Amino acid sequence: MEYFLKKSFKSSPFNVNSKSAILEILIVDSLHRKKKKGVKKRFGRAIVVLIRNTTWRCGKLERLIVTRLHKETSKLGKPGMSINDMLQNFDLTGKKKNEFLDAIKRLERRNIVRILKL
Repeated sequence: MEYFLKKSFKSSPFNVNSKSAILEILIVDSLHRKKKKGVKKRFGRAIVVLIRNTTWRCGKLERLIVTRLHKETSKLGKPGMSINDMLQNFDLTGKKKNEFLDAIKRLERRNIVRILKL
């Protein structure tokens, strides 16, 4: 924002029409402030349900997810786990969290798990 303002006032700061200067400031400010109102959180509150207990051609993280879900269902527990609980159990933050969410998406694409939104 400062770059555009300095560039506009550089030639003649006193001869600039005040309305156009204010309008330019508002336009530049609105360009730099992108609010995340339209960003959708796909996994805000969701439950992952195991459909098939298979890990053929899956990675290490995907196998961990499937085994964790299988252990939960085999103990006569709930048929699914929330994603927040899984993140806390696996103790994931930052980049590893994104890899975890990508692994869940891949499992859903292979019809191994189903993601139910609440």
